[in-house]
Amino acid sequence: MSFTGPSVGSGCIIDGLWKFGCGGLTRQKNCGKTARRALEFGRTYVVRPKGKHQATVIWLHGLGDNGSSWSQLLETLPLPNIKWICPTAPTQPISIFGGFPSTAWFDVGDLSEDAPDDIEGLDAAAAHVANLLSTEPADIKLGIGGFSMGAATSLYSATCFTLGKYGNGNPYPANLSAIVGLSGWLPCSKTLGNKLEGVNEAARRAVSLPILLCHGKNDDVVAYKYGEKSSRILGSTGFRDVTFKSYNGLGHYTIPQEMDEVCAWLTSKLGLEGSSS
Repeated sequence: MSFTGPSVGSGCIIDGLWKFGCGGLTRQKNCGKTARRALEFGRTYVVRPKGKHQATVIWLHGLGDNGSSWSQLLETLPLPNIKWICPTAPTQPISIFGGFPSTAWFDVGDLSEDAPDDIEGLDAAAAHVANLLSTEPADIKLGIGGFSMGAATSLYSATCFTLGKYGNGNPYPANLSAIVGLSGWLPCSKTLGNKLEGVNEAARRAVSLPILLCHGKNDDVVAYKYGEKSSRILGSTGFRDVTFKSYNGLGHYTIPQEMDEVCAWLTSKLGLEGSSS
């Protein structure tokens, strides 16, 4: 299994201007009642809007990366009305690396149908993101996006918003208007349908929340089938505004074509001014 990334450090490899990532997978574990050591999140990078501030989007990096690399890319996008917030995940032991520490939003063992989800880690990451959004003005639209493990965290945040609570039952506070996931997967996919069933408010939120998923067909880290299946599960559990984009020849990184489509989609779904659609 290989990982690509834009910066040196945390086990990443420099792999070209448009290859943003280190989005591989880590150990997953059951959410038991054992104590988890307190994790310290890294530095947060902010890209200020160049025009009128209409939306704030948290962007989450992949495994082994940091917020700086993606902030440099996002700053170049023709989206002058978006404020980008790019946090850095905590450094923690990663099981798939044999316990070697790396920046990671949560812990994953392998990406398989039967792998348990690290609910505790997912909740901690989603809560950190919601906290970063908590100080944004009331009239600003809020979104979450990410790459690989960051995409998985953004999709988990979407399910928390829809259900109105985290996996541990605590209320989810942020009001989300858009979700973007590149080269990622949907955590807790097996139980999502049961959780949403019969919850009217959750069904209403699911119908109206726009979600964009993008995945390369040659992804050798998070297989294309997981992105495709994530889209299908979201659609079958009541999420009616899901867009799935596939890219022939694309591996586990991003390309200008993909980011152009992200820009157009965000402009449309967030009703942004001053940027081309």
